[in-house]
Amino acid sequence: QVQLVESGGGLVQAGGSLSLSCAASGSILSFNAMAWFRQSPGKQRELAAAITSGGSTIYGGSVKGRFTISRDNAKNTMYLQMNSLKPEDTAVYSCNIGRTGQQGQYYGMDYWGKGTLVTVSS
Repeated sequence: QVQLVESGGGLVQAGGSLSLSCAASGSILSFNAMAWFRQSPGKQRELAAAITSGGSTIYGGSVKGRFTISRDNAKNTMYLQMNSLKPEDTAVYSCNIGRTGQQGQYYGMDYWGKGTLVTVSS
């Protein structure tokens, strides 16, 4: 079993910054990557960013250049620094664990955190 626990999030004004954390525990050794997904009301869940244990990163087009994903392998913790936030970044952000394919694409497993709400006011 895998446990993923998010922290951070909250309410911020447009243009502001927030930081999220996700701590992973349990049977995680077989997975080499973690990711942040987000889901806004009425929209499908989308990949915000992913990172491998080696530090390779993938970003969704809408957050590239504004969000930075990182991880501390010793702590099994992943972070998401979100800058220049926009109202359209408002969503529930969820942590996921998975693997990357040969082409660098992210494959998430069916392990999710409970999610944390980020609200960006205009």
